[in-house]
Amino acid sequence: MVDSRVPRSLLPDTIARFRRKLLTWFRHEGRDLPWRRTRDPYHVLVSEVMLQQTQVNRVELFYTEFLERWPTLQHLAQARPKQVREQWEGLGYYRRAANLHQLAKVVVRERSGTMPADPAELRTLPGVGPYTAGAVACFAFERRTAAVDTNVARVIRRAFHPGRPKDPNDKVVWATAEALLPRTGKSAWAFNQGIMELGALICTARVAKCGECPVRASCKTGSR
Repeated sequence: MVDSRVPRSLLPDTIARFRRKLLTWFRHEGRDLPWRRTRDPYHVLVSEVMLQQTQVNRVELFYTEFLERWPTLQHLAQARPKQVREQWEGLGYYRRAANLHQLAKVVVRERSGTMPADPAELRTLPGVGPYTAGAVACFAFERRTAAVDTNVARVIRRAFHPGRPKDPNDKVVWATAEALLPRTGKSAWAFNQGIMELGALICTARVAKCGECPVRASCKTGSR
């Protein structure tokens, strides 16, 4: 059943076509990024925290070095705050590093080092908001759940809700993201990666490259 907050104009055929075109495009055009090659919850979490407000090409180097130094939650939990901050030097937004360090301590102390798979449980951890919870649940555990970051929200607004104001907690945008998800967790992994990739490479904040967009026919902005 489609969420009541999703406009009735978003027909099943539209959803299916958008989903199919996006998945086909991502299989051929998706970037080979290191965090896409793993389902380790800790490694996925590190990438998601680093990617907050930071470009992919900067994160790639820091991600590898960070995990070489602290390959598991247990290793990170035992680190000193100064060490974590120094390792984070150059990425900025140092509160992210502090939250990640605190999360590692909490999970090791209270959960025997095992990250939860449920988005609601993930949100109880330090520094984990709705997007990060959805991303870790989907990308590490292949849960069928939405993960709406800035790129995803932009694609959904342009494609289905043009003119809608920016709001990171927009329930209509989140409901639309849920409605678009494939039925299986494995396909949801690819779909969520794909729609983020679309927002990062094609439907960017500065310019919408509609002529290159694989879902243009299903987009209210691009098909005009």
